[in-house]
Amino acid sequence: MQELAGRLSALSPEAGESLKVIAYFDALVADGAGLEAVVRAAAVLGGAPAAAILPGRRIRVDADGVRSRDAADTAGAPDWPELRAGGAAVRLERSGEPQPHDELILERFLLAVSALDARSHPEATALEILLDGARSEAERATAAARLRLSSGAPVAVWALRAEDAEPGTGRGAVLVDRLGPLRARLADPAAPAPGEPAGTAVAPHPGALPDAWRDARIALRLADRRRPVVRAEDLGVLIELARSEASRIRAHPDVAALSPLDARTLELLDALVRAPSVRAAAEELGVHHSSLQQRHASLVRQLGYDPRAADGRLRFEAARMMGRLSD
Repeated sequence: MQELAGRLSALSPEAGESLKVIAYFDALVADGAGLEAVVRAAAVLGGAPAAAILPGRRIRVDADGVRSRDAADTAGAPDWPELRAGGAAVRLERSGEPQPHDELILERFLLAVSALDARSHPEATALEILLDGARSEAERATAAARLRLSSGAPVAVWALRAEDAEPGTGRGAVLVDRLGPLRARLADPAAPAPGEPAGTAVAPHPGALPDAWRDARIALRLADRRRPVVRAEDLGVLIELARSEASRIRAHPDVAALSPLDARTLELLDALVRAPSVRAAAEELGVHHSSLQQRHASLVRQLGYDPRAADGRLRFEAARMMGRLSD
């Protein structure tokens, strides 16, 4: 991370500084720092007093890193930069023009506070153990018992971005994934999504939750505006492809052909594949039928196959999925 930050700084000082902010908060979480250390980091990085507000708890540190007993108004001033999610709130107590990295500091500050707060709850620790396939069966059985899970009953696990999970929606823990901090939640298989975007998978019994958690994270990575909630079981046999190491498939010509396309072109292709006809896709996209027909013909030449043909749909959907998973 430090090497990457150095390279980015040479290309773009602002990008390099942004990466250093991310690395700093991630290191605090990984090293098991306390909440006060995280609030102090936000205050020093932001150059202003910082505060973290959790249910029944509030920590405030002034701009020079000293914990303050000053009981400022919990609501905060209207122009103070602030971010809230999942029952927690963080803020920088500074008025006036926002500084360049305020948004990033608050985002990483909130994620770090959420992760550390989750660790302080016994149920969250038990869930973290239960979802870890590297733990022994005995450890996971003890964790399942602590969570009062029936040994033979199916249970769903939800994967959500940490900042999107709604408070009070079941047992949960914040875990670190390649996507960043994610919130894991256990629920009844028939329960609605506790937030969006979200991915879920059902384990036939608590012992299978590590595999279900892997599939739930895959499903989350496939969630988008059109399909904000993805259930692993709805992917059918495609889940087996998604479980493959994406780096081995990234160089395939079908995946590589989609890589340079912009978001609008990908949206157009999605509509062409999904709609029963080119005319229906044009209506969905709000473009003229003849224009889309010409664009379709151009894309067929560019991709090397017709994404509306039966085999072409399969190729496009598989390439689209693997491209997103390897992004």
